[in-house]
Amino acid sequence: MSAPGNQIVCSDVAIDGRMTQEISSAIPKKRQDVLKWYGWGYRDSQFYVDGQTICFQGDRYPLKGSALPYFTDWVYQKFNLKVDPSIPFPELPVDFPKPVINDDFLNEIKSSGISFSDQGEDRLIRCHGQTLHDIYNLWRNAFERIPDLVVWPKCHDDVVTIINLADKNNVVVIPYGGGTSVSGSITCPQKETRMICVLDTSQMNRMLWLSRENLTVCFESGIVGQDLERELNKINLTVGHEPDSYEFSTLGGWVATRASGMKKNVYGNIEDLVVKVKMVTPKGVLERECSAPRVSCGPDFNHLVMGSEGTLGVVTEVVLKVRPLPPVKRYGSLVFPDFEYGVVFMREVAKRRCQPASVRLMDNEQFIFGQSLKPVKGWLGSAIDYLKKSYITNFKGLDLTKICAVTLLFEGESEDVQRQESLIYKIAKKYKGFPAGGQNGERGYILTFVIAYIRDFALNQDIVAESFETSVSWDRCSSVCRNVKRRVKDECSRYNIKHFLISCRVTQTYDAGCCIYFYFAFKYTGILNPVETYEAIENSARDEILSSGGSLSHHHGVGKIRNKWYKQTVSEVGCNLYEAAKRELDPKNIFAAGNLRPGIEEENNFIPLLKAKL
Repeated sequence: MSAPGNQIVCSDVAIDGRMTQEISSAIPKKRQDVLKWYGWGYRDSQFYVDGQTICFQGDRYPLKGSALPYFTDWVYQKFNLKVDPSIPFPELPVDFPKPVINDDFLNEIKSSGISFSDQGEDRLIRCHGQTLHDIYNLWRNAFERIPDLVVWPKCHDDVVTIINLADKNNVVVIPYGGGTSVSGSITCPQKETRMICVLDTSQMNRMLWLSRENLTVCFESGIVGQDLERELNKINLTVGHEPDSYEFSTLGGWVATRASGMKKNVYGNIEDLVVKVKMVTPKGVLERECSAPRVSCGPDFNHLVMGSEGTLGVVTEVVLKVRPLPPVKRYGSLVFPDFEYGVVFMREVAKRRCQPASVRLMDNEQFIFGQSLKPVKGWLGSAIDYLKKSYITNFKGLDLTKICAVTLLFEGESEDVQRQESLIYKIAKKYKGFPAGGQNGERGYILTFVIAYIRDFALNQDIVAESFETSVSWDRCSSVCRNVKRRVKDECSRYNIKHFLISCRVTQTYDAGCCIYFYFAFKYTGILNPVETYEAIENSARDEILSSGGSLSHHHGVGKIRNKWYKQTVSEVGCNLYEAAKRELDPKNIFAAGNLRPGIEEENNFIPLLKAKL
């Protein structure tokens, strides 16, 4: 995107005396050198079993190589499962599905000078996202269809070249950023007969320009969240967008899925942060010319791009709002007698619009789970924990089987943070809540990044686990939580599942409602098709959410795993409007991931279906 006046262009010039250069990414071109090929996260970080105790390997997170006997006991009590140290994680396959080759396209890619790979390993690790379904199939080498080619554009113009060649030669393109999708959106369509080319944006990670006066910045779409923040923090700025996948997800992925971050109360969701985007489609480049803070020029096409989930084009450049790095960052936590008290506290905070950067309410199940992840302490630490527990149960008279917790993060100027803390704790007291310390708040906040690692460990120990989310109006928050838990419990009984977990947390608050995050897991020993069973139960939970007034998704997106509810959610007119945009921008269905609209992955050409509906 062109740089407006008085803007610092980041190409062989200095920003605050520091010469710009290629950004060193946390994720290299060969992802498998740093990240696991078979699941979530870094290769050097994972849960494992030592003897009969669950431990955590790696020093990137607060657990830092800890033995976790409390967590081991919790797993046994909740799932009647003794962990087995002898079960290995899967080995990388040596045989891969044979690629479908479009010779004309491949030859033209070679002539273009754009980097590419047809190696099986590079293709396999980009054939999927991070759904339970994907990982289960990956472990069993069950994918019939994986990408036939991986390409690494280095700039917007490279993307234009790739899309033009794909459209010319009728090749499917799937945009790929951090690979963190939990909606099936980047999973290769298994029935696709055309050549599939994955467009990996990881080499498009530059800061193109920065305007200090306007507090705006332009990044290429492939930059990873942690890299983006690191570069801005060096010049005392921040975007403040911090989803759970922040370590690995990319800016382009945030835009394409309408992402939300844990600190949205201060900085906003992605739609609040985006000034404008540039997207390459088979019909050309879609971009609004003006970078003004707000325009009234008909429908906002930024919002056509946001949430399009790679079905209309490839996001290449994004202009974002930035803020000065806050001088004060402080954590806190609260304990409430039960979940209902916690919900009315959250409602009051939202009503008064005094939310800190992050405020998240955990139910009792998640509170106990979080406590179990604490490593063993010395005698002094254990004594302190005993006194704290005694204070809660004896002095406060709370029931440990009902209490819930809230984690807090405050950011801003010192006096603003102090004022906000005072008000939050005053509101908490009104609803029988009391402070539980900054250390617990920080630990609870950061442990969010570790939870995803548990899914892979659990799968290796006969437990399937996954999360799903929704947004709902305040008057239905508690009832949705109750109804979904009851529905899951009934479904588990129907499938004769005796050992399971269903818990929830309220993670985002708004004037009119909130986001609810559910975690569901069960022991699958003796169940023939555990993932199919899991999906059947989750689908029932989703039906319950929708019938109770919840949304199809708050921030995960639709993808393939929720597309059967898309029409119900946006109406037939809404579906027709989306199809009209699809027909205009991508008439050959080059972007054929199959997201949003059910059945699209069976279509090699989009035009016949659209003509039939006109």
